[in-house]
Amino acid sequence: MSFSYRHRKVLIIIFLIVLGSISSLFYLYSNKKIFQKEKVKVVKKKVMISKKEDKVDEKKEENYEVKVDVKGEVINPGLYTLNSDLRVEDAINAAGGLTYNASTDVINLSKKLKDEMVIIIYSKAEVADFVKTKKEENIKIDKCKEGVGDVENDACIDSSNTENNDSSSTNAIVNLNTATKEDLMTISGIGDAKADSIIKYREEHGSFTSIEQLKEISGIGDSIYDKIKDHFTI
Repeated sequence: MSFSYRHRKVLIIIFLIVLGSISSLFYLYSNKKIFQKEKVKVVKKKVMISKKEDKVDEKKEENYEVKVDVKGEVINPGLYTLNSDLRVEDAINAAGGLTYNASTDVINLSKKLKDEMVIIIYSKAEVADFVKTKKEENIKIDKCKEGVGDVENDACIDSSNTENNDSSSTNAIVNLNTATKEDLMTISGIGDAKADSIIKYREEHGSFTSIEQLKEISGIGDSIYDKIKDHFTI
């Protein structure tokens, strides 16, 4: 009888030990999973913070200072240092705004600023003088881009985006050495003044030997040349 009692007592003790061990293992396993989850959350949070910092750094790199030269019909013409994420309109405001006689009909106010940019604001009389007839509507864009002297106006509307350009002028291929003034003006970007300049250059220097010689003509800078070069042959 006493043996049976002692036997049950031992079994109960063993059962309690096993139960305690299982409980301890389960507790440790649960805490390990919680710790791992917390660790994953911390890692994800660090990654998100790192990505946000990278984006901030990218924005800082993209935004830098540029110098722009604002001329013409503004209150205070001059050289201004502005952020690269600003627009032509902001440069005009920095120069004190427009004068009473100013016209922005041929100016793209939303164009982003770039270093060494020249912005020329014309008067209403100058813009009115650009256009003589409805047929010559695109001439005012070309006149705008000619700027003043050898300085090209970077703030002008892109003539390739205007509704006045027809398909025939876009697809024309013209021989620089034999083209008449009318032939030259079929090319988008070549107006009355530029056509005269090309013919004058041809008369003074002889036949063109390369298309790139167009850049030697006043009013035809790199940006205009890149748009018209594929429409010429020699």
